[in-house]
Amino acid sequence: MSEPLLSLEGVHTHIGQYHILQGVDLVVPRGELTVLLGRNGAGKTTTLRTIMGLWPPSRGTITFDGQSIGGRATPDIARLRIGYVPESMGVFADLTVAENMRLAARLGPPDAARLDWIFGLFPALKRFWQLPAGLLSGGQKQMLSIARAIVEPKALILIDEPTKGIAPAIIEGMIAAFKELKRAETTILLVEQNFRFAASLGDTVAVMDDGRIVHRGTMEALAADSVLQTRLLGLSLAAHQ
Repeated sequence: MSEPLLSLEGVHTHIGQYHILQGVDLVVPRGELTVLLGRNGAGKTTTLRTIMGLWPPSRGTITFDGQSIGGRATPDIARLRIGYVPESMGVFADLTVAENMRLAARLGPPDAARLDWIFGLFPALKRFWQLPAGLLSGGQKQMLSIARAIVEPKALILIDEPTKGIAPAIIEGMIAAFKELKRAETTILLVEQNFRFAASLGDTVAVMDDGRIVHRGTMEALAADSVLQTRLLGLSLAAHQ
């Protein structure tokens, strides 16, 4: 396993009266894609939002690239070159694809070479460049959401269920795009329910249950062990396909 870029130790998060994260220990190796799995309500989205500072941890430490970021403001965390793709996608429907991308480029107009690379990942964005983002399909909006997160080089990207509600044909293209991101040595923490997608991309995996990490290991080992899948997730990989 590579050196960790991100680590959580004993992280607790309360949302109102609810104790959602109950001592999360998580390691995201540098340059790898880590998949965070778990049943609905296990705390996966809360983990991403806590890392990004959208919900402050009530206890524990979050360390990114050697510095503590737990409890920092979200804009300060984003300035450390951490991108976040929420499940809601977060695109501006009334703005064009081009305007959405320009807004995401905090350091100035998007670099032409970077845009060409992104168009190679998501060709539909080039075709619909001047269209309002609200006219895009669900899959195309998801592409735009990911493209916004990577319009500038990022050290880490947090992505929440990118394949949810997406057509199988678009998922195939998304797998190819994520493989290219991995070749570019982008570190990714991915929350995903689609086992085939997760198994085809993941290097390491962590499984959550009731606000805690209950399993850590390689994605390859989990994908090969249907008994472990059923014990941890209630269904085997084959049942998810």
